Amino acid sequence: MKLEIGREFPSHFQPAYPEEFELFSHFETTAGIPQVLFAITTWKENGKPNVCFHSWACFHGDKTAFFAVMGNLYQHTHTYQNLQREPCFCLNFLPLSYYDRLSDTIRHNSLEEDEFLAGGFTLENAKTVSAPVIGESFLTMECTLKQQMDLSGAGITAMVIGQVEHMSVEEAYARDRLKQYGRDGYMLLVPAPQDLVSGKPGQSGIAIADIQKWD
Repeated sequence: MKLEIGREFPSHFQPAYPEEFELFSHFETTAGIPQVLFAITTWKENGKPNVCFHSWACFHGDKTAFFAVMGNLYQHTHTYQNLQREPCFCLNFLPLSYYDRLSDTIRHNSLEEDEFLAGGFTLENAKTVSAPVIGESFLTMECTLKQQMDLSGAGITAMVIGQVEHMSVEEAYARDRLKQYGRDGYMLLVPAPQDLVSGKPGQSGIAIADIQKWD
């Protein structure tokens, strides 16, 4: 038997925090699909470095270009506003051990704050675009803004597509590619799987990749 969930909000779904379903679709907690976590870095209008701890993305392209497709970027954020002013950004991938430091940047994200300082990160400059880079990242993507779209038309979030211009990979990870898959590699967000029967809220999880089979 399959449980059927439609577009109408299920009346028995309970939020994990008061504004959860003001921010996210109930389909997100229905599916609970793991997503890679990373940090988007840009410059604020006052020259301070900005960090946006983000998920909800995919990465793909063809022989002509490679793209980072990021959904659910809130239009009220510094990051979105920074992209309107300067159409470029960097994506920084860090292991699970940096989760708390990245979370600190969420709690210290006012316009006046240096979010690299808040997270204790090393500030470096990108090679090909005007954006800051987290020196501790094992993988960095430097991107120019290719396209943006308000998918819902509600003025709440935007899908942002960046064209990757350059990548930097930490040498230890380049020599041992398995380091990217495990505790020292990508961290994944498991977004609060809802109990679909009782409607009780779930707790978001932070996971790592674990290769089980080579294809």
